[in-house]
Amino acid sequence: MSARYLEIAGTRSFVLEEGAGTPVLCLHTAGQNGVQWRDTHPALAALGYRVVVPDLPGHGRSEPAPGGPVRDLADYAAWCEDLIDVLGLERPFVVGCSIGGAIALHLAVRRGAQLSGVVAMAAYGGSDEPRPSVRGLERELIDAAAPSRSDRTYLGTLAVVGDRVPAARAELIARMHRREDPEISTSDLIGWATHDVRDGLPSIACPVRLVVGRDDLWVEPADVRATAEAIPEARLTVLEGIGHYPMEEMEGFAGELHRWLGELGDRTPRRVA
Repeated sequence: MSARYLEIAGTRSFVLEEGAGTPVLCLHTAGQNGVQWRDTHPALAALGYRVVVPDLPGHGRSEPAPGGPVRDLADYAAWCEDLIDVLGLERPFVVGCSIGGAIALHLAVRRGAQLSGVVAMAAYGGSDEPRPSVRGLERELIDAAAPSRSDRTYLGTLAVVGDRVPAARAELIARMHRREDPEISTSDLIGWATHDVRDGLPSIACPVRLVVGRDDLWVEPADVRATAEAIPEARLTVLEGIGHYPMEEMEGFAGELHRWLGELGDRTPRRVA
């Protein structure tokens, strides 16, 4: 396993790599960092992949982006493109959750012909009614440093974990998440609420799987289904008893992801309910 700092798009960025084989770029959720993949990357590497887990600019051990907190997910997608080029990743898979899933969709639109496939979890292409409210998020930036914010993160995380997740596991996920930087996470959510790649979905040139947890209170399954229907031959998976963080909530997630990647690789035109 390699853990190092790289200069990516003007940011001193922390990147973890493990394994050899087909590259898989794993992208974390809003305000969080690559530690969300701690149970996935060693198991996925053992299955024969080169797993790349970065901390996005301003997250975890990566330094801030040159212009400060990022509020446009297209900027993160451009950063990921630079990361792919710097590491020389040939036709990687891209797997992301929440804003990571939205960034993966941006990458599919921007350079899908150069990707082996995308797994976008807890994400969709855009909406006419942004959720959460951008106005409310702007207000949150004013009190982002208030002590109550970490409590809101903790309780909010518990609220969107699936009901099949053991209580001790849900508690661990919530406590890990409350370590976030409130200014960074709120800016991420503004990017989440305003991103829209719907016009580019029909032209995506790589296989895509959309994944949504049935218990995810932050994502409307109808939005995810509409996104899947707009992408040629896209597949849709709905996870029973799982919420917003499949890679943290699901035991044996790496094996399930391995199956999804294998199915994307064969490009068989089918949908999975």
